[in-house]
Amino acid sequence: MKAKILLVDDEAVLRENIAFVLRDEGYEVDEATDGEEAYQKFLNEKYDLLISDIEMPKLRGIELLEKISKIDSQIITIFITAYGSLETAISALRLGASDYILKPIDFDELTLKIKRLLEYKQLIIENQLYRRELQKQYSFDNIVGKSQAMQRVFEMIKYVSQTNSNVLITGNSGTGKELVSRAIHYNGSRRDKPFVVVNCGAIPETLIESELFGHKKGAFTGAIRDKDGYFKAADGGTLFLDEISEMPLQLQVRILRAIEQKEIIPVGSSTPILVDVRVISATNKDLYQEVEAGRFRSDLYYRLNVVEIHLPSISERVEDIPLLVEHFVNKYRNEMNKNIKGVDAEAMKALMNYRWKGEIRELENVIERAIIFAKGDYITLQELPPYINSLNIVSQGEQKIKTLNEAISEFERSYIKKVLAENDFDKEKSARVLGVSTATLYRRIKELKILV
Repeated sequence: MKAKILLVDDEAVLRENIAFVLRDEGYEVDEATDGEEAYQKFLNEKYDLLISDIEMPKLRGIELLEKISKIDSQIITIFITAYGSLETAISALRLGASDYILKPIDFDELTLKIKRLLEYKQLIIENQLYRRELQKQYSFDNIVGKSQAMQRVFEMIKYVSQTNSNVLITGNSGTGKELVSRAIHYNGSRRDKPFVVVNCGAIPETLIESELFGHKKGAFTGAIRDKDGYFKAADGGTLFLDEISEMPLQLQVRILRAIEQKEIIPVGSSTPILVDVRVISATNKDLYQEVEAGRFRSDLYYRLNVVEIHLPSISERVEDIPLLVEHFVNKYRNEMNKNIKGVDAEAMKALMNYRWKGEIRELENVIERAIIFAKGDYITLQELPPYINSLNIVSQGEQKIKTLNEAISEFERSYIKKVLAENDFDKEKSARVLGVSTATLYRRIKELKILV
């Protein structure tokens, strides 16, 4: 679909010639003889681009631009001007015009300008849509969990996302630290700026300084051109330093300076560069113990740990497993276009009682694998890996096989809590969803010692 253009000029011959050329190029063109008429058309129609003379009766081109910018801040504008009014055209650029063209008009130049500006506008729109999708993808709704431990995490994320304070995220590998860091970024004021991820443990020690702070051409063998580092790439946005405990001790003082002074010095340079970066770091180690052991600077630790968010392991939030399973089933069912409705009771029992050493990441991999091999509507025990089966049910923290009644009670407790939470703890409504009487639900709540 070709763009819609509003063409404004009080010179009838010039206006008609431009309109003829643009329509021949396939554009839809509306014409106006002065600024006031153009403004009225703009109030009633949606246009992709405005082409306007600067000097017109009733409403000058710059005045027209000021008025329509209040209606559509993304409108792109090309001004037509005589050579003697070039200074006015340059002033219009400062006020938000996209480009200008001099009289007599070169129609090839005009059509080229229009093509480039419309392509640029499309890129802006696509970028905005992409960022909206990112915000949706990393909204709080995509961090799954209704346990008390996760509710505390959600509360902290909501508070810290509205600030620029540095955050330290702790927890076992696989608990979702990067997902939380992205939620903080994309729900905060820096959401339209870069989010840059650095895995401190994956970069060779000889290169990490250059990767973080950049380097100048000739700074070392192989530095054939200037290069910006991660701090510069994240300017205005967020830098996520994953596995921060792996940062070499000698580089930690430079990280501290970058945070405190808001400036970096590239390798091979002596000139500081100002950067505005929020730092979110993550570790699966006890960073305070690393400080005590002399492997991590205490001053950097306190700069990074303005707010600490600890992500609980699955063993601390067993009641969230059905929710996580449902989330991953939905995700991979759609990706693989398979009609999988969920997980059957026996498979769920095994998932609830397995000791997840790889945390949520391992659980996700297990569900993805199960959906690949699933033949029916529900994932069964047969589709789970051999090491997760009904004979290998272990309690959290010790190798003990549960009885069938114990496993069923644990699943029932978790499922009832899930349904209660989803129905705002309305017991009558929850009983209807569960297909039992209200009296039965009250009895099971008491027998299973469910706190409501």
